[in-house]
Amino acid sequence: MADAIKARIENSLTVLLVSDVEKSKQYYAEALGCEVNEHWAVRDDFGLGFKLIQAADPADVKPNKGTWNTYAYVKTHAELDALYGEFKANGAIIVSELQLTEHGWGVWKDFSVKDLDGYVIGFGSGNKTS
Repeated sequence: MADAIKARIENSLTVLLVSDVEKSKQYYAEALGCEVNEHWAVRDDFGLGFKLIQAADPADVKPNKGTWNTYAYVKTHAELDALYGEFKANGAIIVSELQLTEHGWGVWKDFSVKDLDGYVIGFGSGNKTS
């Protein structure tokens, strides 16, 4: 039997119900550097993407408890440091500061921000050790 050809997925969006779509769009643009229009908030050619949808009822806005809603990977620790500095300068709400954790394969570095509704977005980068 021949191997099936598997289609490639290029990017994905996280869909978020928000309590005030206009305030959310402003936060994603100003604090996180996203390009925002009526359809989505994206950064770096959809390297990070969100579909922000106005919730009919504020009770429908339900961020994950105790973990991220989205996690994004950054290529190097230096780029992660730059991203953290950019977000901090832009007034992003920092949930967890930059931190390093050591593993058998190398060092992981990450931080998290949250939006106006409490959705947490993690950013991380790993460096392998020889």
